[in-house]
Order: sequence, then C-alpha cells, then structure tokens
Amino acid sequence: MKTPNGSSMRRKTQPVKARTPLSSVANALRLLKAFSDAQYEIGISDLAKQLGLAKSTVHRLAATLVSEGMLEQNAQDGKYRLGLTMFELGALVRRKMDVTAEAKPYLKSLAEKTGETLHLAVLDHQAVLYINIIESQRAIRMGYKIGTRAPLHCTAVGKVLTAYQSEDAIDAAIAHGLPDCTANTITDAADFRRELDAVRARGYAIENEEIEVGLRSIAAAVRSYSGQVVAAIGIAGPAHRMTRKVLLSYAGDLLEAADAVSLRLGYQPAPQARQRAS
Repeated sequence: MKTPNGSSMRRKTQPVKARTPLSSVANALRLLKAFSDAQYEIGISDLAKQLGLAKSTVHRLAATLVSEGMLEQNAQDGKYRLGLTMFELGALVRRKMDVTAEAKPYLKSLAEKTGETLHLAVLDHQAVLYINIIESQRAIRMGYKIGTRAPLHCTAVGKVLTAYQSEDAIDAAIAHGLPDCTANTITDAADFRRELDAVRARGYAIENEEIEVGLRSIAAAVRSYSGQVVAAIGIAGPAHRMTRKVLLSYAGDLLEAADAVSLRLGYQPAPQARQRAS
C-alpha cells in the first residue's frame, strides 16, 4: 500500500487470540456442580468459598441461573438449590439413554475377560428376547443370535427379569407355563418362586443346564433411572468350562458391569451396599 508521498507502508496485522473458555460460562457450570445430596441447599458465602470467587460474582451468576430456572432460591433463608429446569434436562438425558448402547462396552470387556459369550436380554411377551450378543471366539460356545427368544423359567437372564417383576407379573409368568427342557428344568411353581427369592437375595441368577444340556449361565439385572429392571446381562458357556466354581468367580465382575450400566441409565442405588450372597 502506498502513502500519499509514494513511500510504501505495510499493513499491521493483529495477532490471533487463542480461544479460551468463557469464564462466566465455566463458573456457572462449576456453581451448578457444587450441589449434591450432601449439599442440597447452599448460601452465597459458602458457594463463593467453594468456587474461590467473589460474593458479588457468585450473586450475579446465581441471579442469572435463577432467571433461567436452573436454580431456585429459598425465600426463608436465601439459600439456593437446583431448579426444575435441571430436572427437566436430566429427565431428557435419561429418556435418551439406550440400554443396548450403554451396555455394549461392558459386554465387550466381560467377553474379553471371561472368553465366554456375553448377552443382553429384555423381557418381551413372557419370553426372553436377546437384543445384543458378543460371541465367544472359542469353538464350543452358546449359539443364540440377536433376536432369539427363550423361556423365562430356565434361563439365567429370564430368572433375573422375572424375579424383579410385580407379584401379578410373576403369577402371569408361572401361569404361562413351566415346561421342562432338560431334567434340570424347574417346572414346579413353588420351586420356581423359591428360585426367584434366591435371585433377589444374592443379586444374580444361575442356570445349570436347565434350557440345554451342557450349557450354564449367570446373569444380573440392569435398572433404569426409575429403579425398574429393564434388562439383564448374562455370561454363558459350555458346562465343562463353566463349572460352578468358575461360574461364581464371574459374579463380582458381572454385578459391577450391570451396576455400571444401571448408573449410565440414571439409576441411583440406595446408600447401603447391596448384599451379594454366593
């Protein structure tokens, strides 16, 4: 570019500023995350102390969040709590959680650890419906495919899915029939009810060559945000590999995986630890 006197002049360029997070947004998110079961309501002074911000800054942030429904203010003591908009957003996230997608990495991890077939099943019209299966790479393995149906009373996943239903639903499952598939199948209603009691007591179900000779499995429940059992994760394999000792050795990892998927679906377990009998 030329100046009026003919000399050249270079255009000055402004340095490009690095993108940084908006501090006000980051602080607003930090403020929301400060709330917990232990701290259901928090005052401005405590919030400022926790966040390391000035009271005036926290007050402005809180006022903005209140106007958007993210926070509510207790009229009696002035403390703040999470608002209904947060509940609505959380409910939306929970509704969009897909049990198949959430369970997939845990099924894969268990399959790699055990070397056996992992499956995810749901209850559908008085039957088990397998909605995801990761097959064992071994020559002898469980042969079910996605979309296969199986009876409730003689599969580990079926027992789990039945055990946590209402009494009316359990009555309906029994009324549907308990046909024998092998000599080990539970066909007596009273015996089946006792089996369901045992499932609830220990937190997992075992199937001992009850649907097919030479096949054993173990399964645990997956719960939704409401606490309802919506699926079951199972490990299945040939009886010569899945001895009772081996089967029970998988229980801990299986329960942890089922619990992890439940948490991903929004389930909040009771404060006390679940008793897991062997």
